[in-house]
Amino acid sequence: MKTDAEVTNAGEQLLNTSLPLKDRFRALFLLRNINGKGSIDWIVKAFNDSSDLLKHELAYCLGQMRNVYALNALIEVLSDENQAAIVRHEAAEAIGAIGDPVGSKVLEKYLRSPIPELAETCELAVQRIAWFNDADRNEDCFLQDRFASIDPAPSFPCESSLASLKAMEELFLDEEAQLWDRYRAMFSLRNMASESAVSSLAKGCQCKLLLNGLFCQKSALFRHEVAFVLGQLCSPVAVQSLQKVLANTKESGMVRHECAEALGSIATEECKQTLRRFLSDPEPLVSESCEVALDICDYMESSDFQYASTHS
Repeated sequence: MKTDAEVTNAGEQLLNTSLPLKDRFRALFLLRNINGKGSIDWIVKAFNDSSDLLKHELAYCLGQMRNVYALNALIEVLSDENQAAIVRHEAAEAIGAIGDPVGSKVLEKYLRSPIPELAETCELAVQRIAWFNDADRNEDCFLQDRFASIDPAPSFPCESSLASLKAMEELFLDEEAQLWDRYRAMFSLRNMASESAVSSLAKGCQCKLLLNGLFCQKSALFRHEVAFVLGQLCSPVAVQSLQKVLANTKESGMVRHECAEALGSIATEECKQTLRRFLSDPEPLVSESCEVALDICDYMESSDFQYASTHS
């Protein structure tokens, strides 16, 4: 059990702007793993930071902690138009992850936001809260998920048969389908965790899919989530697609950042070489993500129990 002094130490490092961003990220994840009101108070203090990448990660961690104590702070971040879209998006997603019906009333205010990523996130979050509080929801969705993340949509309660795989692939790639259903298909494919599922996800992340004629252009939010899932799967099959999207300067910074972090999770030597090339990218979301991703590579190659450490 972590002591109050250890929580304070991690919190002070999180707020210490003289430290490398990668060290502050490690402090953040330690606070997330500790959870509790003390950790949340420290995390919330960092929303005044200049790094949008860090602030977006703050919101992500608060959502993963699923502590209703963080709800008011997340609502404040979502409502703050001075915050970057990626930060407000992550706050909305975190509100959905917590699952308290109170959050729906705030989220509904932004369903028609002119910022597509924000409007889509709020739509998903409202649907997730409704699903989470539905007494008839299928608990198999939780049993199937081998991954530790609290996802913005549940997987479908289906068996990993060839027929269900094909159905999930078709729904996942159908740009006319509801985003909620495509997300559910995405997480179902992830949970199937087969090489064919990885290949299908990689297709979804491409801007242009010459192989099957798909051009995934409707939702940057969707593409960014695909990259996140590919990072969770940690399969080298996805590396080439992630590299291409990261290198595409016309792509949304939100998507490119997620590709960088996914490469960090896969952590091959090829991934590290790619990340080093983009350390000086003019888009701060990308350059900072590459710094953090290289630190994740170091963690993946180490014997550390979890991605969190603080300096004494």
